Amino acid sequence: MRQRLFGKYFLAFMLIIILSLGTLMATLTLVYNDYVADLKYDSLKKVSESVADFAGGQIHTIDEAADNKGLYYIIKNLCAVNDSDVFVTNSYGIIKVCSCEEFGINGFCGHSGSKIPDSVIKGFGRKEPKGIDNLDLYKEQQYFYSCKLVSKNDKQMGYVVAASSLASVKHLTKKVTRLFMFSSILPVVLMFFALYGMTVKISKPIKLMSDASKAMASGDFSKRIPVTSDDEIGELAASFNQMTNSISRLEETRKSFVANVSHELKTPMTTISGFVDGIIDGTIEPEKQNYYLNIVSEEIKRLSRMVQSMLSISKLESGEFALKYEKFDFRELLLRIVVSQEQRIEERKLEISGLDSIESITLNADKDLIYRVIYNLVDNAVKFTDEGGSISFLLSADSKDMDFKIRNTGKGIPQSELPLVFERFYKLDKSRSANKNSMGLGLYIVKTIVKSHGGTISVSSVENEFTEFEVKLPLIK
Repeated sequence: MRQRLFGKYFLAFMLIIILSLGTLMATLTLVYNDYVADLKYDSLKKVSESVADFAGGQIHTIDEAADNKGLYYIIKNLCAVNDSDVFVTNSYGIIKVCSCEEFGINGFCGHSGSKIPDSVIKGFGRKEPKGIDNLDLYKEQQYFYSCKLVSKNDKQMGYVVAASSLASVKHLTKKVTRLFMFSSILPVVLMFFALYGMTVKISKPIKLMSDASKAMASGDFSKRIPVTSDDEIGELAASFNQMTNSISRLEETRKSFVANVSHELKTPMTTISGFVDGIIDGTIEPEKQNYYLNIVSEEIKRLSRMVQSMLSISKLESGEFALKYEKFDFRELLLRIVVSQEQRIEERKLEISGLDSIESITLNADKDLIYRVIYNLVDNAVKFTDEGGSISFLLSADSKDMDFKIRNTGKGIPQSELPLVFERFYKLDKSRSANKNSMGLGLYIVKTIVKSHGGTISVSSVENEFTEFEVKLPLIK
């Protein structure tokens, strides 16, 4: 079974928290044990050294019972302070005085005559004579500290050993550990809910993106990811939505392109097929065959132009078409194009303005392609200017760019359709959609050529007033 991202993150974070708390608790326990042990050793040291100081100044020999009886009461009072046991031995390590109750009553006890291990009483090779041992007297381990018992005349009489059970320290450590665990419950619960919320917040957009991707794979581009934060996840969601919008527009363009190409190809093919079939089966009379063959020829030429235009677009978009840069006078090229339209301009009684004020500007570009751009714009202006209307030209330049504008009066373009003007197969004049010379590729080719030169083209229009195209091209490429 595939593990979900939510489960992976949640489990990983919980393990990190548990391991962190466990490590913290173990570290605190070790530090606390060392701290308590140091305190215990300090306490045992003070007791043993106090007993040694007192005994060394008051008694002559550790083997005298009277002296031992007096020493017992001093030891008993000191042991009551820090809950420890004290043993005073002779120089051989034999216990002579003990701090237990039985010794106080009888002058001897079960420990009397027992021997303290040499590793305890003679462990002065260590940094300090302290450690943990059962002293051969206890069933369980004890903290101990030993020191020498020296008389007034600096004669060693024996040793003083102070011991305290590890049980009290262990019990205290358990209480501290239990307190730590109970005090950690609330933070752990809070971290659990916080971690749960954080993991959901991280994994939910990714889950939505996964669902949206699956929907996109099946052709549904309607799903969008809600952007609920301004962090990396929010940026990813916004980028995903932008990508979805782009793919959606691309898919719509593809469908529109296929539909338009099918329509544009179907119309002339139907016409060609009908006329050819009519000639073959004799439906069209022989004297009219040349007339219809001319129509067939025009339709074939239109198909050829369409295919050529689409090939040009494909090469320009893919970068296969190598631009042939050369320096030329843009004003001269513009005048030549306008003159080529002179007959149409006179037939429609159009007024041309702005050409006489245009100055020569040297442009470095592919002359043939720029010719195609300007020719297409002038041709559209002549075509869509109302009879008796006007066309104006404006050309300017700075140190970097050339700015060319062409404006014509007429019906104009609705604001809702302005973003579509440069799309494939868009036709400016819907009423002339049957015009066989119009394929709706001209302005798309214009935009592609201008873009390939590093320039921009834009359009503005007011219905029933004017339409203006503006082309900006870099002077030096």
